[in-house]
Amino acid sequence: MNKILLRKGRERSVLKGHPWVFSGAIASGVEVCDSKGEKIALGWYSPASQIRVRIVPDAPIADLIAEAVGRRAAFYADDAVTAIRLVNAENDLIPGLIADCYAGHVVCQFTSAGADARKEEIADALMKFAPFCQSVSERCDVDSRAKEGLATEPAFRVLRGAEPPELVEIAENGVKFLVDVRRGHKTGFYLDQRDARAAVGRLANGADVLNCFCYSGGFGLFARACGAESVTQVDISGDALALAKKNEALQHYCGTKMEYVEADVFQFLRKCRDAGRKFDFIVLDPPKFAATKGQLMKAARGYKDINLLAMKLLKPYGTLASFSCSGAMDAAFFDTVLAEAAEDAHRKFQVVARTRAGADHPVLLSFPEGAYLKGVVLRSIS
Repeated sequence: MNKILLRKGRERSVLKGHPWVFSGAIASGVEVCDSKGEKIALGWYSPASQIRVRIVPDAPIADLIAEAVGRRAAFYADDAVTAIRLVNAENDLIPGLIADCYAGHVVCQFTSAGADARKEEIADALMKFAPFCQSVSERCDVDSRAKEGLATEPAFRVLRGAEPPELVEIAENGVKFLVDVRRGHKTGFYLDQRDARAAVGRLANGADVLNCFCYSGGFGLFARACGAESVTQVDISGDALALAKKNEALQHYCGTKMEYVEADVFQFLRKCRDAGRKFDFIVLDPPKFAATKGQLMKAARGYKDINLLAMKLLKPYGTLASFSCSGAMDAAFFDTVLAEAAEDAHRKFQVVARTRAGADHPVLLSFPEGAYLKGVVLRSIS
């Protein structure tokens, strides 16, 4: 087995349980050894990546997958939820492996060289240990694969089992969705926002709701299910809005007025401002503005701008649910950005809820980078 010798002092994060070893920490070169040559961990080596080594347990990959799936047994006991994350990469001790299950169809992303080299073994283990598993497929169209020097074609292929339907129907706490596992965002759906969608729905009764960056309509449909007076779904993608409309058609009729707008969200908010249009409840769930620390300040300006616009469009005592999936921006900094936007909007807000990814997206205590998603629900009091 090859050995990775760390520079003096760089072993501390590994000994504390952090799963990454960056190229600058390596003195020579997969056993990971301290500066004295003593073995401290095992890892998967990625020669093309800035994250040169990812720490893994000394255990068969099938056992790690069985354990990850087993930790989610409570989800399978609840028929109200038919789509969950089975493996959450480093947080489940399998670096670079995302495995999401949509009504029995598992879709994987292999985003590290180590996981990609073991995809056949991983597919076999998922077929064996994932309850009700009908197929295992992979999505290769994720940007991080290119950074690892991994192929990005074909974009989708089935590894095991039956070909998934063109659109897979799932259920989430009384709301139904169609998931495009071949071309949809991430592996097809934003499973990490399940708890946040429920939180928004509980607060949306009787409200005029604006759902920005709506994708397939998740937040808006939960608001509708919980008695919103009206819901305006906005996204720049016509394909996303078409899927959102199909998802609306799956639900029971409830009388909520639904509107779909294909537009750039920043421009739409400015048009609403200029027209004097106001809302009781606004949801901002934008795509990642900062992929790296170097992009953080530019991203902060974008987050401030869009939240400032939304705050000015709220009616008195209105509610804003604002989210960031930029891992480079921690929760404290996100709060600072929101506070500065509120000050410039000349509005005062109370924090009435905070959200994060659900229990099927656990975060390893020694890996704070895993806590990429953060949400804050604010109520205006002036």
